[in-house]
Amino acid sequence: MNLDEARKVADAVLFEGYLLYPYRASSQKNKIRWQFGVLAPPAWTEEPSASQTEVLVEPGEHPELRIILRFLQVVPGSGDADEGVPREIELTTGLASGQTLPFEVADGVHGVVRVDTEPIDGPSELLKLRVGVENLSGWDRPEAGREEALRHSLVSAHTLLALTDATFLSLLEPPEWAGPAAGSCVNLHTYPVLVGEGRADVMLSSPIILYDHPTIAPESPGDLFDATEIDEILTLRTMTLTDEEKREARDTDERAAAIIDRADAMPAELLERLHGTLRYVRRVTGEAEPPKPWWDPGMDASVSPETDSVPIAGVSVARGSRVRLRPGSRRTDAQDMFLEGRCATVEAVLFDVDDVRHLAVTLDDDPEAADLQRWHGRFLYFSPDEVEPL
Repeated sequence: MNLDEARKVADAVLFEGYLLYPYRASSQKNKIRWQFGVLAPPAWTEEPSASQTEVLVEPGEHPELRIILRFLQVVPGSGDADEGVPREIELTTGLASGQTLPFEVADGVHGVVRVDTEPIDGPSELLKLRVGVENLSGWDRPEAGREEALRHSLVSAHTLLALTDATFLSLLEPPEWAGPAAGSCVNLHTYPVLVGEGRADVMLSSPIILYDHPTIAPESPGDLFDATEIDEILTLRTMTLTDEEKREARDTDERAAAIIDRADAMPAELLERLHGTLRYVRRVTGEAEPPKPWWDPGMDASVSPETDSVPIAGVSVARGSRVRLRPGSRRTDAQDMFLEGRCATVEAVLFDVDDVRHLAVTLDDDPEAADLQRWHGRFLYFSPDEVEPL
């Protein structure tokens, strides 16, 4: 069983948000760290102490389950900020129900992994597998606050679940006959997805929302602690830091220092690789040429993002119009809550393949990011009913 591909994605999850650009302890965005997958000691009631993963398994004759629990343990750092030490607990067991598997790491951080299974009625033999992770650390000083509680927590906690002689069913796209069973699975503080191209024997139960079969872009030269960001933008911004800012980042954390050093030493050809790659799906007819983009300004003169407009509340909104953002309830990105009520400038009016209008916008209160987005041609996108003209 080769878990190399799964571990690459899991490592990105492990260090998501570890330190954010500009990677300095004094930066406001780094004042409150460790936001994902925190399983706190029971005495700290502000955050959960346990997580639960439920997935569907089609077992063979002799199924075996391998559980790899991974998390960061927060310790005082050698620099200006706390550090996260990667911990990994590996447990191998069958699919019997009612198992309690204890674990312990340094400094009294300990807990249990609970494994339960139950049969599911249906046309095929099917089990619901439940894996619970609980932090049972005996810290009892909640008055000391979150910073100390984190040193007794499992941070960025997630599990890799690997099967032998059994397969998982996708919870995102289950077969029709397993739809009701998939809908009955209850996942608390985790989002289990299949990992590995064309495979169904490994699940990553992540504290971050992912889709099945996530991968790391081959162009990425190294971790920037923000796997959902654009590597090129973060690398370019890191390059523009002053010598004093870079020195402070290096003093903050060894991993932050590695990011600064990598950006300073990055050759031009490697930076060029980050500028973007188009990966077309070849036609099933076997034609060698990739399909043309669905929209090309040179091919469709009737579409003009820079001059097209759309009426909103009796106002014609086009490039240069200012709007207030009101993200709709149908959005699933938790980051949208931070955009509510903020003012933005429309950069283009776009149409998708279904001829539905979208507004490309930049935030008025972040001019540096807006300049980079204009340079790349990558924006924030909203439907006309999600903005108010100003």
